[in-house]
Amino acid sequence: MDLKKHIRSIPDYPKKGILFRDITTLIKDKDAFKECIDQMTKILMKLNFDKIASIESRGFVFASALCYNLSKSLILMRKKNKLPAEKYSQDFELEYGKATLEIHKDSIMPKEKILIVDDLIATGGTAEAGAKLVEKSNGVVSGFLFVINLFDLGGKKLLEDKGYKTFSLIDFPGH
Repeated sequence: MDLKKHIRSIPDYPKKGILFRDITTLIKDKDAFKECIDQMTKILMKLNFDKIASIESRGFVFASALCYNLSKSLILMRKKNKLPAEKYSQDFELEYGKATLEIHKDSIMPKEKILIVDDLIATGGTAEAGAKLVEKSNGVVSGFLFVINLFDLGGKKLLEDKGYKTFSLIDFPGH
């Protein structure tokens, strides 16, 4: 199945000049969503990791299904002020603004291997912030898995240049 056909492209969202790749059209199609999770599971079965961390909010959709399939624990990386307990915070730049990502301090034990999942990689700012949170927690980043790679925005290359294993299912231009 060509998962690319199940991604809707929306120009000038959330601001002018951004071409938004919308995964809601993929997840609303039960067969496409199942195929996507099956492909992601197949990739992850070859990797060594202890837990899956997912980035708010669309990453949660994919990571929870993967955790179920692989019997792994799920760690939530949330936007600022969404977590109630003690947390680590990491500020970062988005292609259309600034943001902060947070994780509970008790989510990761020292030296645990963490795989980070999100729906999409663009410039890599959010993913890199996730990696920094894992490392602040004394965990080890085992790699990243994305449904979509916006290849011309350089995020996947940024992560790979830093030595992170990075996987994605679909490549799209970001503009």
